[in-house]
Amino acid sequence: MKKILIVEDDTAIAELERDYLEADGFAAHIAADGTKGLELAQKEAYDLLLLDVMLPGADGFQIVREVRKEKDIPILMVSARREDVDKIRGLGLGADDYIIKPFSPGELVARVKAHLTRYERLTGKNGGTKTTSLRSGDLEIRPEEHRVFVAEREITLANKEFELLLFLAKNRGIVFSKDTLFERVWGFDAVGDTATVMVHINRLREKIEPEPSKPIYIETVWGAGYRFR
Repeated sequence: MKKILIVEDDTAIAELERDYLEADGFAAHIAADGTKGLELAQKEAYDLLLLDVMLPGADGFQIVREVRKEKDIPILMVSARREDVDKIRGLGLGADDYIIKPFSPGELVARVKAHLTRYERLTGKNGGTKTTSLRSGDLEIRPEEHRVFVAEREITLANKEFELLLFLAKNRGIVFSKDTLFERVWGFDAVGDTATVMVHINRLREKIEPEPSKPIYIETVWGAGYRFR
């Protein structure tokens, strides 16, 4: 049974999320403040984190930042804040999705299932066919292990960073526009825009490129998009 941690200070919303998730076969636990939520997320083995943005104690952005230092589990942020800057910040820090309140409980469960399925496919934890390592120069991507190495040194990537890099690497030499990358990696119904792609490309370059300002792996094709070399 998949374990989900709900970090939400609104009791009514937290219990609604828990009830719908449990009705669908998940084990859902609630933390009512950010400090406790961060402690549980770091200490316990959860499969997915469902996280409010505005929380007493540590806020949602801080929790994402700290959890991403140690774990690559799917993180879904839930917030009444509709500003693009909040969405881009959350996704840029490593969240996998940003859901606006009010939301349909059925949609929430569907998104949870989709992210868990995608995570299992990427990490090979569903027992499916494994993909061999992808290499380019000193860069090595191991899809079945959800791991990336540069010059034999492991690099920690957030889920969406890994998915974006893997998609580009599997389609080496093909130029993809920011719109296409957003649709293929985040999905047609995802919250955000092409600025999200730029944020993740920049973060990837900072982590995998010897000189981020002169990328050798992820090339910008001006006026067209990006491609993996």
